[in-house]
Amino acid sequence: MHLPRILVAAPASGGGKTTVATGLMAALRASGRRVAPFKVGPDYIDPGYHSMASGRPGRNLDSVMCGDELMAPLLAHGFITPDPADIAVIEGVMGLFDGQLGTGRGSSAEIATTTKTPVVVVVDTAHASLTHAAVVSGLATFDPDVTVAGVILNRVASARHGAEVARGLDRLGIPVLGQIPRTESIFVPSRHLGLVPAAEWEDSAAKVAGLGDLIAEHVDLDAVMDLAAAAADLDVEPWDPMAALESVDWHAHSFDEPPLVGIFAGRAFTFRYPETTEMLTAAGFRVVDVDPLNDRRLPDGIRGLYLGGGFPEMHAADLETNSELAADVRRRAEAGMPIVAECAGLLYLCRHLDGHEMAGVLPMDAAMAKRLTMGYRVATRDSISVVGHEFHRTTTTLLSGLEPAWHITMPDGADRAEGALADPAGVGRPTIQASYLHLHWAGQPAQAAWFSREVARFHASRRGRDGEPDLNHHGDRDIADGLIDLAVNVRVAEPPQWLRDAVTSTEHEWARYPDATPARDALAVMHGVPTDMVLPTAGAAEAFPLIAALEPRRAVIVHPQFTEPEVALRGAGVSVNRYILKASDGFTLDPALVPDDADLVIIGNPTNPTGRLHPATDLTALRRPGRILVVDEAFMDATDESQSLIGGDMGDLLVLRSLTKTYGLAGIRAGYVVGDRRLIARLADHQTPWSVSTPAVAAMIACTSDEARRFRAQLRDDIPAARADLVERLTNLGLSVVDSEAPFVLVNTASLSGSSIRQPLADRGFAVRRGETFPGLGPTWIRLAVRDSNIHAGLAHAISDLTTHRN
Repeated sequence: MHLPRILVAAPASGGGKTTVATGLMAALRASGRRVAPFKVGPDYIDPGYHSMASGRPGRNLDSVMCGDELMAPLLAHGFITPDPADIAVIEGVMGLFDGQLGTGRGSSAEIATTTKTPVVVVVDTAHASLTHAAVVSGLATFDPDVTVAGVILNRVASARHGAEVARGLDRLGIPVLGQIPRTESIFVPSRHLGLVPAAEWEDSAAKVAGLGDLIAEHVDLDAVMDLAAAAADLDVEPWDPMAALESVDWHAHSFDEPPLVGIFAGRAFTFRYPETTEMLTAAGFRVVDVDPLNDRRLPDGIRGLYLGGGFPEMHAADLETNSELAADVRRRAEAGMPIVAECAGLLYLCRHLDGHEMAGVLPMDAAMAKRLTMGYRVATRDSISVVGHEFHRTTTTLLSGLEPAWHITMPDGADRAEGALADPAGVGRPTIQASYLHLHWAGQPAQAAWFSREVARFHASRRGRDGEPDLNHHGDRDIADGLIDLAVNVRVAEPPQWLRDAVTSTEHEWARYPDATPARDALAVMHGVPTDMVLPTAGAAEAFPLIAALEPRRAVIVHPQFTEPEVALRGAGVSVNRYILKASDGFTLDPALVPDDADLVIIGNPTNPTGRLHPATDLTALRRPGRILVVDEAFMDATDESQSLIGGDMGDLLVLRSLTKTYGLAGIRAGYVVGDRRLIARLADHQTPWSVSTPAVAAMIACTSDEARRFRAQLRDDIPAARADLVERLTNLGLSVVDSEAPFVLVNTASLSGSSIRQPLADRGFAVRRGETFPGLGPTWIRLAVRDSNIHAGLAHAISDLTTHRN
């Protein structure tokens, strides 16, 4: 196999090896060459910069963890994956011949010898001149199996200085490929465990580009390519992840759809070996990133979780803030989902990290320590033996007895219990493995096979049990700072001034308990019904627990529908049945399909999330003697109110209204129920005293005014054109949009992707409501609030960009 390659080494650490190697990768890439980046040893920080410089995964060549026999195959694999490169650039470790104390294992020289790679020595020319030639001479002759084929001079003080060093190297017949002047502009910040990872440093991309420019100006790239091309051909088969799994008696599983495996990523979890992902993919899984600083929950249908390396201790406060994700990880762990956690992942699974709350999956606490723990470790468990690497400045305290993940033999011969195995679901075997030990799965395929088998087993156990949506999910959980909000249906950024004035004018009454009677009177006049047919509530959502208190025997909820009614009913122990309308029928209601024995039926009109406005005649057909019909008209004031069921005979009928969406009152919580006076009285009996605040009372009264009617009418009149604009842009992209009479639309993105596009859209700056949280919808559905044409255009562009990248 012809594989042009060089290994960038140095006489010692601190001489600019990483600077030159990373800059060389960036310069070669900028010149149009495809560069395959590698790093000798277990270091996971430098490969992050390599990846940024080359545009390909930074890979590690570690003969201690993987064995000499895998070095050339892993090199060849990285060279051809994802497509054939033009050159492989390998950054060495420490000094050229430095490796494990006592053996020299894992040194740059060993990797160069094993892979027959020519070495380019980076010489820090500070503090000497001609003497550097003597040092290079020693490197070149110390081991005849190591070929020092070129030199790059770094931190050259002047042309005369560089010439003097080059004069000595000429005597050795070793070419000088470049002379890099001293410069203070290239700087990478450090902290307790070395350089700050590229993913955490906001200036990293600019600095890497600057390194590339510096190298391109002062290094002969063509000479580097010629030297790399002269490397001997390798008689080697590239490493294959499937073959690696099969080597440990792993057998492929047949899946209808690839099970989902999450890997922690983002600024707090910056490291994993690329081969880990490749082995999971080869095992038949679909691997997705999870950012614990930003993602509020794990992906739906997830079957396993890998928590790799990083610096959670630097982000502990932010991780603590994301308690939703921590709770989700804990809940899924308790359900038996397999988790592998290495180093940083171990810290996240603890109860606390430096006093900050973590996921609490394991009964352990972690804290920063004074001493750095670092080194290769031989570890065993039962009949399994592995070689891994530790690198951390934290310690953990086990608070209750768990079986250790590994027994480590320390250099002094002592045995040390490390990490923990856990079975939180009580399945009779460990489903969680957590320790400080980093493993390179290519060298330890049994680890990959164990995790893959556990994921497949968990997937089989969950079959048929994952269609249940998260009924407690609401659109405000999909929004985040910096995202344009299309997930929440509040239609104005803030209440109009006249409404704010009405609310704040009550400030002198806030010390007194509120009285909702004036709001009740005003709402009754607005709707032309008697006062005893109206009940003000703390938002329309307060009405659902009150309705549950009516103790229906068999409730039916027409779905897809706002999920709060079902949550309230189930919480009260009420038996709930679902009548799910079909997308193929345009979510049309057939009253005859609602079971006759249902004594409570709840339906939205227009329905959230479909936007379907059901004819009043269809809803009236749902009424039966002894049945309570509840119609959620939270969005009725945005459409044709002739279909409202408020007014006339309202026996056994309750209609809910909300003032939140139209007037921007989400923080005030203002809603009400209109209906059968007997039922209204029963609801009032169960209502918590003073649940409707004085500001909410004032808001309700103000929303019945002539000014409010004009404001409401203007918004209602503006919606059709704005909605049509959004629908046209979406349909032009080939998306299916449900006909809507509401200030939102329901969109099926199945033609674009078989999975949810919520996160990809969030990555492009837009928050949308996920459809799979509504019964009857799947992950390809999203609900979009109607906004203005500029926002619609931006969304369409983001979806178009997403389409381009997927293709």
